[in-house]
Amino acid sequence: MSLVRAIATVGGFTLVSRVTGFVRDILIAAILGAGPIADAFFVAFKLPNFFRRLTGEGALTVAFVPMFAGSLETDGRKLALAFASEVQAVLLAGLVAFLLAVEIFMPWAMLVLAPGFADDPERFELAVELTRITFPYLPLISLVALWGGILNSLDKFWAMAAAPILLNLTLIAALVLVADRTPTPGHALAWGVSFAGVAQAVFLAEVCRRAGALPQFRRPRLTPEVRRLLKLMLPAAFGAGVVQVNLLIDVMLASLLPTGSVSFLYYADRVVQLPLGVVGVAIGTALLPILARQIRSGNETEAGNTQNRAIEMGLLLTLPAAAALAVIADPLTAVLFERGRFVASDGDATAAAMAAFAAGLPAFVLIKAFQPGFFARHDTATPVKIAIVGVVANLAFNLVLMPLFAHVGIALATTLAAWLNAGLLAWLLARRGHFRPDRRLRDRGLRIAAAVLVMAVAVWASARALEPWLTAGTVSGAGALAAVIGIGVVVYAVCCTLLGAARPAELKAAMRRRS
Repeated sequence: MSLVRAIATVGGFTLVSRVTGFVRDILIAAILGAGPIADAFFVAFKLPNFFRRLTGEGALTVAFVPMFAGSLETDGRKLALAFASEVQAVLLAGLVAFLLAVEIFMPWAMLVLAPGFADDPERFELAVELTRITFPYLPLISLVALWGGILNSLDKFWAMAAAPILLNLTLIAALVLVADRTPTPGHALAWGVSFAGVAQAVFLAEVCRRAGALPQFRRPRLTPEVRRLLKLMLPAAFGAGVVQVNLLIDVMLASLLPTGSVSFLYYADRVVQLPLGVVGVAIGTALLPILARQIRSGNETEAGNTQNRAIEMGLLLTLPAAAALAVIADPLTAVLFERGRFVASDGDATAAAMAAFAAGLPAFVLIKAFQPGFFARHDTATPVKIAIVGVVANLAFNLVLMPLFAHVGIALATTLAAWLNAGLLAWLLARRGHFRPDRRLRDRGLRIAAAVLVMAVAVWASARALEPWLTAGTVSGAGALAAVIGIGVVVYAVCCTLLGAARPAELKAAMRRRS
């Protein structure tokens, strides 16, 4: 499968996932608002997701996929699946033990992860209770990450990209059908998270079984290959999860701010996650196995070209999204969230954080494009060193900006740290001769920037013209917002075509071309 086609497959299903996620978050905002129950649930939801990114989708994927894809290339499917079975056994045993420990020591863990909650006993106890309910999601979704890595290596990208849709649908059902039957709506959401983990695991297992690629369940053994994987995973757990580490730090610091700060950052991040998930995650997911196979076969020239095209695609889709999110943050937040318990002041606070996060969106995507250049070469140590710099920088930026701008300062610190991370990754890849921006990337980058500038002006002008309708109510606001976005898309597409930033014929050819 070609790189562009793989990105389109992952991005398409991720788009559906993000849209259903928006519906989920709109319901959460209306029912929970930005109060103590919302803060407690968002912490309970973020913690298993954070560890999932470190132990599952993060460390496991970047270490396992190159080894599994390389084994497929040289040893064949049978031996590659035997290796996967060994990894699965050790992964499951370790995660179950970790789950039990966390369930027992959750109150003490919460003092570290959300220290500000300790001043509010009711919110603290609720966060502990909800996190205990959500944490079984971790081992289930980590198995999903393993099986998804296997399928991605077999060029079956759709299943892993579609799995999060089940999470969103389950949480929507929990809010609509169960919320009034539990102690709080947060309890319904927490139970929904765990049930969603079961649904996603069953779904991925069935897809693997039909593809003849489901690993066998066996007794855990630390074979030489598994030991090698674990050595690669340890630094990768930090390197691939740097964004998640910084976001966790954001939660810890936001818990020290007034009630609602955790929620403001959550809602803002969810909107920014739409383009990041559709573009950044899609690029990273599709790029890693393709680069691993090209490098394993000794085709460094083609690997360099693949990385350049991935960066070009990321800039083409991410820069306009970042500009639009910054320009229309206020009406976007109002239309999406301002109803029920989510009031106008909550919307203003969320919009400010959204604009700050949007400035870092291109950096987040570039990180996803640069990291596979290290991971595909079995270098997980370098990204961890860069990640350490990023985390330290994030803390330093927070210490300076949080006293000045409260929760918006936290968002700005995350953005600055992301740009530093992306810049260091690019510099080191170039220094080692693994990345050189070719003439096409440099030329297209300037053309894309010019098209984005024109689009941003058009979006700003249309938002000003339609302001009476954007603030008139839910239906008219949604229609006006759709019109603003539509105008931006059309203007950007026309500018890209006229300026030569993207050519439809090239995209069609890339979709058909095999890597």
